Amino acid sequence: MLAQVNGTTLYYEKTGAGRPLVLVHGNGEDHTIFDEAVAVLRQHYTCYTPDSRGHGQSAPAKELHYADMAADLVALIGALELRDVAFYGFSDGGIVGLLAAAQCPAITSLIVSGANITPGGVKPAARCAMLVDYLRRRDPKTKLMLTEPHIPDALLGRITAKTLVLAGANDLIRERQTRRIAAAIPHARLWLLPGEDHGSYVVHTKRIARLLLDFLREE
Repeated sequence: MLAQVNGTTLYYEKTGAGRPLVLVHGNGEDHTIFDEAVAVLRQHYTCYTPDSRGHGQSAPAKELHYADMAADLVALIGALELRDVAFYGFSDGGIVGLLAAAQCPAITSLIVSGANITPGGVKPAARCAMLVDYLRRRDPKTKLMLTEPHIPDALLGRITAKTLVLAGANDLIRERQTRRIAAAIPHARLWLLPGEDHGSYVVHTKRIARLLLDFLREE
C-alpha cells in the first residue's frame, strides 16, 4: 500500500489483527527484513511495516534526515488513525522511533534496538567503514549515518511510552551510548543480549518477535 504523507510517498504493508505494531527497518534495508518476525507477530498484532523514505518501494530522496523520517512515521500513524501504537525500530529505525515517540502520544509502547543518538555512538571501526563507503559511492544513506543524529537527553526525557532499549553485547553501537539512551528515557528498561551483534537477532529471524512479545505481554 502507498500513503502520501509529509510531502513524500511511503510504501507499507499491513497484516494481522489486534493492537497496531509498527516495525521500522534500518539503513539501506526495507520492510522485508521483518518477514520472519511478522509471520509470528501477526497472530497477536496488526503489523504495519513501512519502507522509510529513500528506501525500498517508498519515494527516493536526494538527501535524508532523521527528523524528516520521524515526521513521516508520525504522519503515517495519523493518516491511518492508529491509537495505542507499539513501535519497534531497528538501527536507523530505532533513531526514528526515539524522535517519533517524543512527539507522538499515539505511540504508547516503544522498543528500539541498535540505536544511537550521536554519530560518535557508532564504534570507530564501523564509522571508518562507513566513511570509506561514502567516499566511494556518495550515497545519501551513508552520509546520514556519518553526520546524524544529534538527539539530546532532554528530548529523550519527553518520551512517555513504556520503553525497552535493546542492543547486542557485540553491537556496533557503543554500550555506553545504549546505556545513556535507556537512562535518559523515564522508566525505560535495558536488555543487553549476550552473543548477539547489531542485527543477528533482528534481520530475517523470529528471535526479535519473541523479544517483542515478551516485553509487550508484560505491560
